Amino acid sequence: MMNKTDALQRISELREQLHKYNHDYYILSQPTIDDFEFDMLMKDLIALENKFPEYADDNSPSQRVGSDINLEFKQVAHQYPMLSLGNTYSEEDVRDFETRILKLTEEKIQYVCELKYDGTSISLRYKNGKLVQALTRGDGVQGDDVTTNVRTIETVPLSLQGDDYPDEFEIRGEIMMPFQVFQQLNMEREEDGDSPFANPRNAASGSLKMQNSSVVRRRKLVCYLYYLLGKELPTRQHLQNLEVAKSWGFNISDDSKICNSIDEVLDFIKYWDKQRDELPVPIDGIVIKVNSIDQQEELGYTAKSPRWAISYKFKAERVATRLNSVAYQVGRTGSITPVANLDAVQLAGTVVKRASLHNADIIANLDLHLNDSVFVEKGGEIIPKIVGVDIDQRDVNAEKIEFIENCPECGTKLVRLEGEANHYCPNSLLCPPQITGRIEHFIARKAMNIDGLGEETIDLLYKQNLVNNISDLYRLKKEDLMPLDRMGDKSADRILGSIKESLNVPFEKVLFALGIRHVGQTVAKKLAKTLGSIQAIKAASFEELVNIDEIGDKIAKSIILFFEDEAQNQIVNDLIEFGLQFELNREELANQTNKLEGLSIVISGSFSLHSRDELKALIEQNGGKNTSSISKKTDLFLAGEKVGPSKLEKVEKFGIKTISEEEFVEMIQAAN
Repeated sequence: MMNKTDALQRISELREQLHKYNHDYYILSQPTIDDFEFDMLMKDLIALENKFPEYADDNSPSQRVGSDINLEFKQVAHQYPMLSLGNTYSEEDVRDFETRILKLTEEKIQYVCELKYDGTSISLRYKNGKLVQALTRGDGVQGDDVTTNVRTIETVPLSLQGDDYPDEFEIRGEIMMPFQVFQQLNMEREEDGDSPFANPRNAASGSLKMQNSSVVRRRKLVCYLYYLLGKELPTRQHLQNLEVAKSWGFNISDDSKICNSIDEVLDFIKYWDKQRDELPVPIDGIVIKVNSIDQQEELGYTAKSPRWAISYKFKAERVATRLNSVAYQVGRTGSITPVANLDAVQLAGTVVKRASLHNADIIANLDLHLNDSVFVEKGGEIIPKIVGVDIDQRDVNAEKIEFIENCPECGTKLVRLEGEANHYCPNSLLCPPQITGRIEHFIARKAMNIDGLGEETIDLLYKQNLVNNISDLYRLKKEDLMPLDRMGDKSADRILGSIKESLNVPFEKVLFALGIRHVGQTVAKKLAKTLGSIQAIKAASFEELVNIDEIGDKIAKSIILFFEDEAQNQIVNDLIEFGLQFELNREELANQTNKLEGLSIVISGSFSLHSRDELKALIEQNGGKNTSSISKKTDLFLAGEKVGPSKLEKVEKFGIKTISEEEFVEMIQAAN
């Protein structure tokens, strides 16, 4: 039996671990443990705290529902607390749920089973048929106001249909990223040299908390609603209320089902455990609710969750297989990605032979050895990953896997920048996969849009020493192309014609096409609009770069490193000589002023003449910096209608000048 000293030590260890995992999950959107393991640690902690009540602590992770609060957003109190649900993983736990209910009521129970969507929780408030506010769960008591971003989600109605809805109500649900969108986003992030999102849930959570709502719109998030709250509900039945809400224009799942017994509930769980891979969005379990609202009110709540609902969590499908080797892939930015080669194994409906290991830290944490028996999961990840090792199966002479020190393609010593998870090869101009990868990125539709050059043709051009960097594309002649395999007269003309047309591609796309690490489309556009020319970007200091909206330390360092490289500078100079666009055109330059130069401006409220994005563009166009939060460094507060009281308090506290939309427009017009 555990004594008090050992119990206190174990309680302290568990609390410290769970606080860290909560921070990784909710704040960083980078989970470092799966849900099942987290729940088991929490279960251990609660059991010990119950056994040793003298060690109770109001700040224990067991007393919280978790928090995704982000101080860059305004926090608003929930009218009705957003509590968490108790998690179960077994048939026994589900039957225990019914047993607890039957002790509290003698009436017959009808259950509703719903898909447990794996995204980020949202609460939408409507008044007179209009969306007025969208809040994240936060800490359950208050959440972040993300209304502006939620308005960009197509499946969230801004105005309701019909005329039978209450004057005021809330409806709650889950915002998710579809699998297809998630895969495309991760491909783009890897192209930009950024780490991919771990899973669709974290991608959705990270997207919803972005400061630029136009980027949120491009993420193509979806919203499913599953809980209607208010004083004047259509019926006293939960599922019937959702069916009515569907007629108002809400996206309500068709897969919910009434169950009249726990056996029917368990059949529903078993069905979706097998069918979940067929869905376009991630689910990680089933939610079971008492359908009668009168019974819900009778059953009531615990401090953290309703007694009338529970969630059954699917265990991520896990299989054991053998690790045969680790290969290392080199991306176009030089980023090194380790990949595990496995004995083929069936997992979640597909045959898996490879699994991403992401970086050196993952390999070290797993303590991998050759020929290890490893556990592989898919779950909501889509990309298989190794989650553990069966140490008991390891040969005593097994060779430990150490992350490589040199590039597997060119032999150059790898580097790892401070604050980054990945190693990369710095030999950007002579490392073959980096060269061909950069050329493929340069000609892509979103970059220079050069038609007719596929991966195989680029590989041939490189191997025959015709193209060794992106500037060599502009030296190509028809006689260079004609000897290539399957290259006809028309194909050669099309390639050369497309290369010539690319001379008209605007500056921000050319900048993106250069393939600077961490400079994606949005950052390239921001740089181009703010600094105006490649020469100005080259000359910009670290401080000047980080003062540009959306450019942080990592991006600024990457830009400076790129232009410190003489060979990269020579390529850029060659491209300038060939006539590519390396500055804003005259029309764009004509609209640029320095009227707001050096001014940090915060926008808040709703506006009648311009959208918030248009106002942000005007600030940048006129040399100002748009920031999201008020501080002592804020110079101007551009206030619209319905500004939050907390922001007004800060403005008054710091003595910041406040201007209206009309006054701002007059400032800009005077400048022009």
